[in-house]
Amino acid sequence: MKPLSQLGGIIPPLITPLQPDLSLDVDHTITLLNHELAGGVHGIFILGTTGESASLSQDVKIDLIRLTCREVQGKIPVLVGITGCSFVESLDLARVAEESGATALVAAPPYYMNIGQAELQAYYERLASEIPLPLMLYNMPSHTKISIEPPTVLALSNHPNIIGIKDSSGDMDYFKSLCHAFSARQEFRIFVGPEELLLESLELGGHGGVCGGANLYPQLYVDTFEAYQNGNLDLAKTLQETILFLSDNLYQNQSYRSCYLKGIKAAMSFEGLCQGILAPPLSAYSDLEKEVLRSKHEAVKERITQVLTA
Repeated sequence: MKPLSQLGGIIPPLITPLQPDLSLDVDHTITLLNHELAGGVHGIFILGTTGESASLSQDVKIDLIRLTCREVQGKIPVLVGITGCSFVESLDLARVAEESGATALVAAPPYYMNIGQAELQAYYERLASEIPLPLMLYNMPSHTKISIEPPTVLALSNHPNIIGIKDSSGDMDYFKSLCHAFSARQEFRIFVGPEELLLESLELGGHGGVCGGANLYPQLYVDTFEAYQNGNLDLAKTLQETILFLSDNLYQNQSYRSCYLKGIKAAMSFEGLCQGILAPPLSAYSDLEKEVLRSKHEAVKERITQVLTA
């Protein structure tokens, strides 16, 4: 495994397969992990936004950490989300991750807190000092209601246990400012969240993508990254256009604010990768809504098959 200073590529933010009683669906989790490994992904990120971490019990989080690390067996890096409002619970998850063999931790700002940049910086410095694994920052202002502003990222990058940032703001001016600030410090790794911006982020100097669609079609995203790395920009653009086609069809079905998670879990259930169950307060599409999505998914699947076999 490469050192974390060279961490890059496609690191899917894994969904969390659930049983009807909201416990971890072990069988589908194993199936999904093997699907990701076969697709050639460069790492796995569990307990992020796509993994519905804010809605899961601590028991499910611990079960998922242990199962993921056991199944991956050190073949690729495993990054574990420890975001939470409870500092102690974040430390508890960090210890479980370290004991299970995870590679690094990821934390977004605590939500439901009215804090400023100085308090946020102090929080991250204390967290990074007390956890047993390297930490990646996670900028997700649409959900946490606070952005990790570039000067704060720069200050935190001087902490020896903070190794990079995942930016899910969708603000490419912000992303560009990070790439510019760290152009001479490539050991600080910068990843983009929204897959619609994957190629653009690589062109700006990003090191990879944490792309939700890679749960379904990991090879599409891996091929996009590798086409860019190999200088085949025409192929990379074709693949990026296919990612946009997937996004338009699977993430914008109906008008729910949760269409992304509803869509990806429903589509994955069509492929036998999960049961399509979401943790409350979210809920799955109705049967009628799923049928509408199913026809869109078939079109997406056909186009991806064509582009990957061309």
